Amino acid sequence: MKSTSIGIVGIGKIARDQHIPSILADGHFTFAAAASRHSEVRDVDNFRTIEAMLENRPDLDAVAICTPPQQHYAAAKLALEKGKHVLLEKPPCTSALQLEHLTHLARKAGRTLYQTWHSQHAHGVAPTARLLKKRHPRGIRVTWKEDVRQWHPGQTWIWQAGGFGIFDPGINALSILTKIVPDAIFPRSATLYVPSNCDAPIAADLEFVTDRGVPISAALDFRQMGDQTWDIDVETDEGPLKLSAGGGILTIGNENVPRDPGALESEYQSIYRDFAALIARGESEVDARPLQLVADIFLNAKRVTVEAFEE
Repeated sequence: MKSTSIGIVGIGKIARDQHIPSILADGHFTFAAAASRHSEVRDVDNFRTIEAMLENRPDLDAVAICTPPQQHYAAAKLALEKGKHVLLEKPPCTSALQLEHLTHLARKAGRTLYQTWHSQHAHGVAPTARLLKKRHPRGIRVTWKEDVRQWHPGQTWIWQAGGFGIFDPGINALSILTKIVPDAIFPRSATLYVPSNCDAPIAADLEFVTDRGVPISAALDFRQMGDQTWDIDVETDEGPLKLSAGGGILTIGNENVPRDPGALESEYQSIYRDFAALIARGESEVDARPLQLVADIFLNAKRVTVEAFEE
């Protein structure tokens, strides 16, 4: 199969830590160009804007968009209009309607749109999804707490409107829930804790219910010091199970469940393997449910002002 020439838009921490190494490790792709206002990548063509990249590298087959979410829609729309396949980093857009329209544009252009949720590729997620088709959940507890200064240093966009705040990592937990729970999930109540100098929340207490009445609670917090916690505890009719390490480890009782045969080491390696397969089949994959859950949370939430955030 012909190698897919790909450019990255937005060269920040996630692009350098995950996207670039995964592209270079995948023989289906050739990393050819980068667009960033503040950074360059060695051994590829560098541009300051996506417009300049697409104009000067019309041979690109695909674009991976790794900018802050406020810029996703415009970049993805332009790439699709130029006939490129598009991989969108999460969160996908600042509007559920924008994401829906991008799926329409991809279909119209005959190009692949792949909305990625990297936590759905964690090693424990697929085995858990299979188990919960056989075991019936009775209750689920999500604890997603991390130190924003460690994981998002200097990223002021995250506190702006459309930056998602705690839901930038919290949407990872929601993406796992939509993958492992076989029923529809609806927000029931939410309290958002918003620093006095920010537009986006730094923490959230959430309550959901599934279509079958199973309660789900979630505690999300960007103020965690020390050990970082990314856990989902599920009580089932056959006993408890636990997803920890952001979905990377599934534990039943005291036993860790081994990863599936053929599972790749990295979540992002799995993402790019799937992106290549979608392109080859001429298909798109867009799971809008995590974004829809966040949108519904904001519709129903009570907001509490807390002390100002200082980097």
